[in-house]
Amino acid sequence: MTERFILDVPVRWSDMDAYGHVNNARFLTLYEEARVAMFFVGARKHGLGSFEEGIVIARHEIDYLRPVDFGDPVRIEMWVSELRTASFTVSYELFDDGVLASRAQSVCVPYNLAAGHPRRLSEAEKDFLKPYFSDGGS
Repeated sequence: MTERFILDVPVRWSDMDAYGHVNNARFLTLYEEARVAMFFVGARKHGLGSFEEGIVIARHEIDYLRPVDFGDPVRIEMWVSELRTASFTVSYELFDDGVLASRAQSVCVPYNLAAGHPRRLSEAEKDFLKPYFSDGGS
């Protein structure tokens, strides 16, 4: 079974739209908070700080399955659904009160901010990502 990185993310009043639901664009912020926790805090706990040197997003894709209201934190579960030499895809599921409310994917590219160009994943980064990797066949 593939590991999932799981984080409860608070829904803020500022995330709401005029209809009283989380604004569709704010889902990206909720997903970003979970992704940052995984690649900064989670990776650092494993002795890996290189993701903090730069990751850029090449693509986001979101499916909205039901509205999310203001209230308790949402639970975001993440895993790696594609692992390539110089990019990886993070897949997410967002649960509101235990019910799946959204699915998303982000293509992440390790990036050398100082030099201004993409870079390959290091062996240590691949080792960190592998327990979270599932190509959908498991």
